[in-house]
Amino acid sequence: MEKLMKPAEYAKELGISRQAVYAKIKRGVLTAKDIEGKLYIVVDADIKQKKSSQDIFQHNREVKKASNASPKEKEYEALLVAKDETIAVLKGTVKDLKKSNKQISMTLRGEIDLLKEAFHEMRTLYVHQLEHQNASTKTIDIVTEEEYETSDSKQWISIKKFFKKMRITKLKQQEKLFKRLKKVWKSGDSRIQKINGKFKIDIHSNYEDMVK
Repeated sequence: MEKLMKPAEYAKELGISRQAVYAKIKRGVLTAKDIEGKLYIVVDADIKQKKSSQDIFQHNREVKKASNASPKEKEYEALLVAKDETIAVLKGTVKDLKKSNKQISMTLRGEIDLLKEAFHEMRTLYVHQLEHQNASTKTIDIVTEEEYETSDSKQWISIKKFFKKMRITKLKQQEKLFKRLKKVWKSGDSRIQKINGKFKIDIHSNYEDMVK
């Protein structure tokens, strides 16, 4: 048969402090129940009633010893009891802290792993975007610098490529030839065209009359 006792009542019954009772609950020595927000100790009434005579004798001997002890001895005994109770409470607290720290460490590891995964995904996405942008830029450059063809089968190249093809490397020669090309373009020479605002040269035409 079960009997419920408040922690204070149980402590008074056994002659120990309430802190010791709570320490026993934490360690699982005592069974406790939460009823309507209040904590109760589960006591086996039958076992309590059948308390052995040896326990009673031991208790009486301790009481007698305590009554015959000097004030200093009583104070010393009280300190020992308080010390044991404090150690028990501290052990339970340390155990709880270790458990809490373990849970916190596991949570932090999980958060760190999630951050690493997110960083890796962002980095991969950023690299893909850069590759796409570089590919687009290269495509534009190729289209800009590539040779143009018209309906009359003429193939057009830029002034820069024309100079390179004719092996004209000196800046003064390039400027001089460009002025000539621009002049003949104004006169309607079909060997030179202006496409998208830039001068283009027909690669298949002869320019010996200009390059002297």
